[in-house]
Amino acid sequence: MIKKVQLPLQTANLVVGFMVWVLISSLLPFIREDVAIPASRVAIVTAVPVVLGSILRIPLGYYANVFGARIIFAVSFILLLFPVFYISAASSFTDLIIGGTFLGIGGAVFSVGVTSLPKYYPKEKHGLVNGIYGMGNVGTAVTTFAAPVLAVQFGWSATVKFYLILLLAFAALNFVLGDRKEPKVKTSMIGQIKGVYKNEKLWFFSLFYFITFGAFVAFTIFLPNFLVDYFELEKVDAGMRTAGFIIVATLFRPVGGWLADRFQPLFLLMGVFAGLTFAAVLLAFSPSILLYTIGIMLIALTAGIGNGVIFKLVPFYFSKQAGTANGIVSMMGGLGGFFPPLLLSAVHSMTGSYSIGFMAFAQFALVSLVLVIWLYYMDRLSTAKEVFDSTGSGILVTDASGKILSVNPAFTRLTGYPSDEVIGKNPNVLSSGKQSKEFYTSMWSVIGNEGSWQGEIWNKRRDGSEYLELLTINAIKNNDGDVTRYVGTFSDITRA
Repeated sequence: MIKKVQLPLQTANLVVGFMVWVLISSLLPFIREDVAIPASRVAIVTAVPVVLGSILRIPLGYYANVFGARIIFAVSFILLLFPVFYISAASSFTDLIIGGTFLGIGGAVFSVGVTSLPKYYPKEKHGLVNGIYGMGNVGTAVTTFAAPVLAVQFGWSATVKFYLILLLAFAALNFVLGDRKEPKVKTSMIGQIKGVYKNEKLWFFSLFYFITFGAFVAFTIFLPNFLVDYFELEKVDAGMRTAGFIIVATLFRPVGGWLADRFQPLFLLMGVFAGLTFAAVLLAFSPSILLYTIGIMLIALTAGIGNGVIFKLVPFYFSKQAGTANGIVSMMGGLGGFFPPLLLSAVHSMTGSYSIGFMAFAQFALVSLVLVIWLYYMDRLSTAKEVFDSTGSGILVTDASGKILSVNPAFTRLTGYPSDEVIGKNPNVLSSGKQSKEFYTSMWSVIGNEGSWQGEIWNKRRDGSEYLELLTINAIKNNDGDVTRYVGTFSDITRA
């Protein structure tokens, strides 16, 4: 029973964590009425919670494996009580920076669930499970929508204090319903980092999540003030529109995970980054609220799908270091939400326009699209090499003139020749001398006419012993019909 509760419980935990994480950005239009914040520093106040919320994802992901999600969630909510109370009494810019920094714990809990939940489900469901858990992002929408409404009725300070009750309730809930018997993984954090940091896929996934989740976080904290200042909307209206963006992005996250369970994830990411590129260009040139809304909704849809796809890929490639890998990738996603608001504000202060900032985002998305395409083809080449190296039959590849270009490990095992002794030479180094000249003339005549040949042939190993092999030779041709390679595959049938 306890195991079945973990997905809804941890998803609800993420909702609460994200509700707290965006408290300042959601209430900032109200806070600024009582606390003097220079216009040039507004973006810093909204972005500060993202920093600790990103950096802490690595240790929280690691310790979720060591102590279990139950302990890490409960302790995180207890620790959040202090910055939330501090912010409720804030009276200066410095107070908001200090309190906001530690609100980052609310965003850091994301890496706990993506580390814990895959332990309860088979790999073919990890995309969907992490996508459902990722719907906890909706916590940002709840606060973005509800906090301004409550602030109108009770004031922003009282609204912040309401969150203390919520945090206490969920800390207790995790102690009661959390899984005490969750499988633990006790390995050195440094050892796990060493095990993953040299894998280039980790950094590709980090970049992709930097863009997709970064876009989600950035627009979540950027939109409320932007819509009020740029389009002169009412604060509650701006909050509702931002909540709409968050809901769309959140709902499409499990869709992305579900699609990644069924289709090639890298193909899906190509569509994601193509959509983000188009949407960012649209935002750069959209003067009206209608076109701006279309662009924002397209970003919400593609970013949501992308977030779900990426957290299908991470546990697939890093199952033994899931906690640390999840932490690093999710940290980069959080940091992706830190820089865009600062960039957009800096560009606006210098040029009076946000267009250059949106075009920069479009260029990042376009570069990511190119990298996904490159990674897809590198992955195919890697798969082909794995097949080449692991097959039990000997394989040698020659150029059109007959010089050996490469051999596989089975070739060395069957013939005794290491690769460096045969590459660049002719396959006749294996000849036993038992076949006549006419045999080879006939063989190459068949290859020239039909493109392939198969038959039995006596060859000689490096130690001089002879063996009978079943040999297949195929000619590889280009689009013009010219032979570019010959591929020979063989197996020892001496005892057959």
